[in-house]
Amino acid sequence: ILTRIPERRGELVDILAEFAREQVDYIAIDGGDGTVRDVLTCGAGPFGDRWPAVIVLPHGKTNALAHDLGIPVAWTLTDALAAARSGNVAVRRPIVVTQRDDERARVHGFVLGGGAFTQAIGLGQNAHDVGAFDAAVVGLTAAWSVLQALFGRAGNPWRRTTTMRIADAEGTELDHVGGAPIDERWLIFASTLQAFPAGLRPFGVARGRLRVAVVDNARRTLLARLPLIFFGRAGASTERMGYHNFGADSLDFDIGDRFILDGEAFPAGNYRLKTGPKLNFVV
Repeated sequence: ILTRIPERRGELVDILAEFAREQVDYIAIDGGDGTVRDVLTCGAGPFGDRWPAVIVLPHGKTNALAHDLGIPVAWTLTDALAAARSGNVAVRRPIVVTQRDDERARVHGFVLGGGAFTQAIGLGQNAHDVGAFDAAVVGLTAAWSVLQALFGRAGNPWRRTTTMRIADAEGTELDHVGGAPIDERWLIFASTLQAFPAGLRPFGVARGRLRVAVVDNARRTLLARLPLIFFGRAGASTERMGYHNFGADSLDFDIGDRFILDGEAFPAGNYRLKTGPKLNFVV
C-alpha cells in the first residue's frame, strides 16, 4: 500500500502520476466529494480513460457520491479491500466541466449547481459549522431554501435570478417560459449520480448520462411547487410554469455568476458540460 498525504492540491498531479507509473490496482480516496473531485481532476492526465478501480472512504463534510454508491460512513480500507476482492464494483461517470475557450481548463465532479443552488450551498456550510452533516444538511438546506424563496420579498437574495444560457451540442437553447428576463434563470442543477440524500429526486424520470434540472423564474406559484420538484413529483403543469428536467450527453453552459461543483465555487464563464470516462468504484 502506497500512502500519500498531500498538503496542497497542486501535489496531487505528481502523486497520481507516480501511482500511474506504479500501475496501482486501486486508488483509495479518504475524504468527501471535494477531495474526490480534486483527485479525478488531477488524475485525468496520468490516467486518461484507463483508471484503476476507485475506493471512496467517506470522511468529508459532504459525501453525495458515497451515498449514491451505498457506502456506509464507517467503511474502512480493510472493508473496501475485502469488497474489492469479491469484485463488488459500480460504474459512474463524472461531469467534465471545460472552459469553451480553453480545453485545457477543466475539472471533474459529480454535482453541479448554479443560481439559487449557490446560495443553498452557503447555507449548507453554515449547517456544517453547527454539527449537521450529509442527509441532515441536505434536508435542512432544501427546506430552508423553499421557505426563504417562497416567503422572501422581491429583493431577497433567494429570489434573485442569474444570467444563464443553456444550449445543447447543436446550439439550440433551452426554452424559457418567462417570469424572468430571457437570459436569466433561477436555478440549475446537474449530476451523473443516481440517488441523493434525504430522498431527493430532482430530475424526476429524466434519462441520460448527465441529468439536468432547471427552474426559469422565482414566481411564487412555481416556487410553491419546489417540494414536488425536489421529490420527483412535478408534472406537466409545473413544467409549463418554468421547470425543465432532461438528460444529455453534453451541453453548453454560460453563467454570469459563480457556480458550485462538489461544494466548491468556480467563476462565471462559458463552459461545456459532458460526461467523463467510466470509473469503477468499489462498493
